[in-house]
Amino acid sequence: MPALAIIAAVAANAVIGAGNRLPWRLPADLKRFRALTTGHAVIMGRKTWESIGRPLPDRQNIVVTRNTDFAAPGAEIASTLADALARVRLPAPAFCIGGGEIYREALAHAGVIYLTEVGRAFAGDATFPEFDRREWQEAEREAHAAAAEDGLPYAFVTYLRRSR
Repeated sequence: MPALAIIAAVAANAVIGAGNRLPWRLPADLKRFRALTTGHAVIMGRKTWESIGRPLPDRQNIVVTRNTDFAAPGAEIASTLADALARVRLPAPAFCIGGGEIYREALAHAGVIYLTEVGRAFAGDATFPEFDRREWQEAEREAHAAAAEDGLPYAFVTYLRRSR
């Protein structure tokens, strides 16, 4: 099984989405997401695929869904996270990119979490799962004050799983 990383942008109240969209606009986060995931497999749930609306370029796109009739042009379909990981052909790590349900499952298997911690609460209908922070070590934090471009304070944070 290839190494698995989780990447997400999370509001102060754990919200990651509202109406199948990001509830904020943070260009620096999108740039970081692209830089980290390009050249790797990205594994996502069906709702995340539908919110993006197309395959992400220069990545192996894998959609996890229980719907055996689901089609995602430009992506591979997997029935489980384990099935998705078995399909990975690009260099490690494979990235779990959401949404909430697949993040919950991926947390047990991931060795690294790349979070953009957005310094404000947002209304939303999708959340990042709680995780036992004692199992993770903060390895890096890059804080950013609210800028005119985005108006939000945020931090890029990397968590590494502690040895089991």
